Amino acid sequence: MPGHTPTDLSRLRTALTVFFALDGFIFAGWVVRIPDIKEQTNASATTLGLALLGVSAGAVVTMILTGRLCRRYGNHQVTVVCAVLLCLSVALPPLTHSALALGAVLLVFGSAYGGINSAAVDLVHTLRRPIMPSFHAAFSLGGMAGAGLGALVAGALSPTRHLLGLTALGLLVTAFTGRVLLRIPPPAPPQVTPQASPRAHRPDTGTRPLVLTFGLIALCTAYGEGALADWSALHLKQDLDVTAGTAAAGYSCFALAMTIGRLTGTRLLERLGQTRTLVAGGTTAAIGMLLGALAPALWLALLGFVITGLGLANLFPVAIERAGTLAGPDGVAIASTLGYGGMLLGPPAIGFMADWFSLPLALTSVAALAATAAVIALLAHRATHR
Repeated sequence: MPGHTPTDLSRLRTALTVFFALDGFIFAGWVVRIPDIKEQTNASATTLGLALLGVSAGAVVTMILTGRLCRRYGNHQVTVVCAVLLCLSVALPPLTHSALALGAVLLVFGSAYGGINSAAVDLVHTLRRPIMPSFHAAFSLGGMAGAGLGALVAGALSPTRHLLGLTALGLLVTAFTGRVLLRIPPPAPPQVTPQASPRAHRPDTGTRPLVLTFGLIALCTAYGEGALADWSALHLKQDLDVTAGTAAAGYSCFALAMTIGRLTGTRLLERLGQTRTLVAGGTTAAIGMLLGALAPALWLALLGFVITGLGLANLFPVAIERAGTLAGPDGVAIASTLGYGGMLLGPPAIGFMADWFSLPLALTSVAALAATAAVIALLAHRATHR
């Protein structure tokens, strides 16, 4: 680990963990106010789904450019700039009064999800340990805290005051943590092995299919994560007739389960390996989402969300880390673009299905894609071990 002391690497890991947690906290704060914004904009399920496209569309645009931006300006600089943009833009949705305006500001909000995965992959390579799930655990923990806070203040604060508060808090955290991140140069990747040498910078024709495969797993997973974020509160409030505060608890349960699953992800990967982790996770998530979507009682739906969170927990971080191992920042960008493409497809797809059929039935599509991720992981393993 030339040029970096163990203390530097420890401080770098802590700083990146804080930024992942901040991303989750800010995102969850927006998520739990979606029902309020829906009423404010008088949006139907379909038009809300189209407006929610803005988050994922912005993220996809950024992800396409991530590899180039990180190579030119540095992973750490990109991470800090994106954090500032995220904190500022989360205050914009309550200021809108139409689905079109909401979609426009969510485009800005989504574009803030940028280079942090590339920075984390570099550190994973340097430490030579599968710690990527721990970063995403921080995202989930932040999401759980953000959703919990949202549930507490839903009846006391307007969406405008709530999200403005998140802006102030987020900028304060970014100011302190960003200074640490910018003072430590990104770690150089470990000594390149013959197996990895052709993959150091850009995916070649041999590795691209594998990168795309892990990108598809990320897509299936992100579709599920986005669906629970965007529609879980509305599902509980609309279909099970609970209060806004109770409805927000649905995403909190999901985020808690994701956190627990990711905190144990490193140990799970060391014990089971990537393929078994992906297959087991996809299967578990499929079962959990069927229960969460179709349960007739609140406690059963919450249990389903917990099972879904445990199943999905490690699929996205494993897919992104594997793509980064294969092709560096470009591999991360490709897999992340496909992953956020899943979030891009999710909101309108579920909105359309909710209008055509029902929201519970629409949410079963999450189970279908989770099962698909498990099958893709199994087929990819068999194809590479013939």
